[in-house]
Amino acid sequence: MNKIATYKMVILVREDLKMSAGKIAAQCSHASVDAVMRSDKKIVDAWKKEGMKKIILKINDEKGLLEYKKLADDAKLVTALIRDAGETEVPKGARTCLGIGPDKEDKIDKITGKLKTL
Repeated sequence: MNKIATYKMVILVREDLKMSAGKIAAQCSHASVDAVMRSDKKIVDAWKKEGMKKIILKINDEKGLLEYKKLADDAKLVTALIRDAGETEVPKGARTCLGIGPDKEDKIDKITGKLKTL
């Protein structure tokens, strides 16, 4: 029987930028690495032991992305807001995605639990 993870990370991706699958993968990778580097080592270690659960969620636009960043920051969750270098598909400085966590699932779900997966 599989143990249900108690830790996870979520990454919110802007739909309005119409990024390709490869671009989304790269931006999510940036968000994941940046968020882990900002996180408490004990939480990262617990998350790693459980398989490093990551959920990719969609958000309509930059306004929504920034609203969720504020909610996550207010809840004392680690966030990683990613800005693009502008060398391929999106304008320089475009905020493409937001990493939240890793942290306790219930803490993250209070903020992002109503969002849909990408």
